[in-house]
Amino acid sequence: MADDRWTPPEVMLAVDLVILTLRRSLLHVLLIERGIEPYKGTLALPGGFLQHAEEDITAAAHRELAEEADMDVETLHLEHLGVYGAPGRDPRGRVVSVAFLAIAPRLPEPAAGTDAAAARWQRADQVLSGDLELAFDHRRIVEDGVENARAKLEHSALATAFCGPTFTITDLQRVYEAVWGISLDPRNFYRKVQKTSGFIVAAGPERKGTTGRPARLFRAGPQKALNPPMVRPVEPSIMKGSGQ
Repeated sequence: MADDRWTPPEVMLAVDLVILTLRRSLLHVLLIERGIEPYKGTLALPGGFLQHAEEDITAAAHRELAEEADMDVETLHLEHLGVYGAPGRDPRGRVVSVAFLAIAPRLPEPAAGTDAAAARWQRADQVLSGDLELAFDHRRIVEDGVENARAKLEHSALATAFCGPTFTITDLQRVYEAVWGISLDPRNFYRKVQKTSGFIVAAGPERKGTTGRPARLFRAGPQKALNPPMVRPVEPSIMKGSGQ
């Protein structure tokens, strides 16, 4: 007779956070330096285990962000990015992580706390290229988060949030170039923006430049979903930024 007794598997639940922003016209991701084993001294995404069985997963994500990077961002909108649970992703045992994503402008400088030895904004291209080693499978999670952000710029007006109250087409183009990691042709970009109804609206007066004609000023329009979308070039050339 088969033994029908069942014991639950030993699985730990964690959260990880991909927080993206623009700094010096380059896409950056929030990283911490781990202060404990495993991977002590290695860069990683902020995150950690749920404290108890009754803790809400999203609340745990906010708590870990506050504890590990000392960021008071309760108003920061976190959305689910994915679930990562491959066997062997964590040497401490079977760990399933719920990853969250936030993309926001003008985020503050982080400061290390709890089990983090340091916290900083790091250029995303240095992570995506593999130039920086990240703990666990965190580079893959960053890759997924950046791709998600790039898709958002195609289909939503998110890019205008990274500009000032008024901005030029060139200002807006720099946001797309920073997030997409490509150089864009100004004339093609201008045509795409103008073709997308309600994306931006004229704000005036014109901004005087150092050379050439004054640049027209715009502000974010009422349209939040872009139709047609701002589609990325098929074969982008990767931009090289300056060092951090």
